[in-house]
Amino acid sequence: MSGTAHTSDGPADRILGGPPSGPDRTAVATAQRRTVRVLMSAQVVAGIGIGSTLSAGALLVGRLSGSEALAGLATTSATLGAALLGMPLAALSRSRGRRIGLGTGWLIAAIGAVTVLLGARLGRPEPVLLGTLLLGAGTATNLQSRYAAADLADDGNRARSLSLVVWSTTVGSVIGPNLTGPGEPVARALGLPEEAGTFLFSTVAFVGGWALNHFLLRPDPLHLAAALTRAGHGGIPGAAAPAPDAPAAPRFTARFAEALRVVRAVPAARLGLVTVVLGHAVMVSVMTMTPIHLAHHGADLSVVGFSVSLHIAGMYALSPLVGRLADRLGRIPVILLGQGLYLLTAAVAGLAGTSHVATVGALFTLGLGWSFVTIGGSTLLTEALPAAQRSEVQGLADTLMNLAGAAGGAVAGGLVALIGYGGLNGVAALLTLPVLALALAPRTRAGT
Repeated sequence: MSGTAHTSDGPADRILGGPPSGPDRTAVATAQRRTVRVLMSAQVVAGIGIGSTLSAGALLVGRLSGSEALAGLATTSATLGAALLGMPLAALSRSRGRRIGLGTGWLIAAIGAVTVLLGARLGRPEPVLLGTLLLGAGTATNLQSRYAAADLADDGNRARSLSLVVWSTTVGSVIGPNLTGPGEPVARALGLPEEAGTFLFSTVAFVGGWALNHFLLRPDPLHLAAALTRAGHGGIPGAAAPAPDAPAAPRFTARFAEALRVVRAVPAARLGLVTVVLGHAVMVSVMTMTPIHLAHHGADLSVVGFSVSLHIAGMYALSPLVGRLADRLGRIPVILLGQGLYLLTAAVAGLAGTSHVATVGALFTLGLGWSFVTIGGSTLLTEALPAAQRSEVQGLADTLMNLAGAAGGAVAGGLVALIGYGGLNGVAALLTLPVLALALAPRTRAGT
């Protein structure tokens, strides 16, 4: 691979300019707005594919295997796939740019959906589980898209740009699950189990996400950001300076240990990483058991469904507002507000007892807390690192997020059995302590 950045397309050349004129700042801003629009569009289209497969995979495996235990493996497989594929896709972005990295992720997810359909046709759960593993690439790509929105952003709009891409996920979260019903007659017409129909829609949605990225995400935001910095024009206002030994076009390797070394060397990056990882563990562990807790205390399905919808609204619907707050107040204040919301959730949910109103309200503040910690932590992690090292560390963060979420969901049931739902919330509250310690440490605050 050559030692130059992949920015040879015409738009990038015009933006970069050259001495003595330097880069066209207006063109950079235009490229940033275009990048955010394309990423949001891809998130809406491909996000429908993610939303439509959330429960269908488990239902399909349960039908084909006749086992509830194996049915649960579908969700676990998708989470594991997101964790395994996060860093390789990030390394591909680092080497070939966001257009290729994100596009490849959506294509792998499309292959996963087709593999699920093949398993449904054969009547075997094994190909379905393999397909759900590959579908994890969709989750990994969905997460990494938020970072791509920050590549060309400056301090004044970085968190807002990132939050807009997070917000666009709301559409898929709402529309996707409602495609299960329309998918049933399509599946019957093709001689497939009814639960498989939604995967046909998912395949189309993932290919649509790939097409939007492949054809419209030009110039590539990550490579353009790196090229602006290397060109000696000062790069993007407010962006991190390049590392002295940062390669111009790194090889495609996913270096876990190297990414950890980079994070350890930068206090702000450490805080960003710990914030998003532990924040995700808190959210998943409490969210996993709250619908069950409500049901055990007499809530009907409409109440349970409303609580989940309210939780999702807390996660995504207000994210543009959270992004604006992060740009105006700063990343660390927003992270601290997120920890406060988590502590409020733990107190209200832990003491709610049989009150459905208190429990449902706590589920909303849990989702809102996740929005604060994810946007604040992701933005801080992004701006703390130079462009050449950024994407791989972001992939590390997403990998650890998914692993932490999977672990939180796995142990939540056992904790409730041992110490009750209130005890689970108490343990979740303890996970805020490392974040609070790092956020309030003088060394971290001095480096931001």
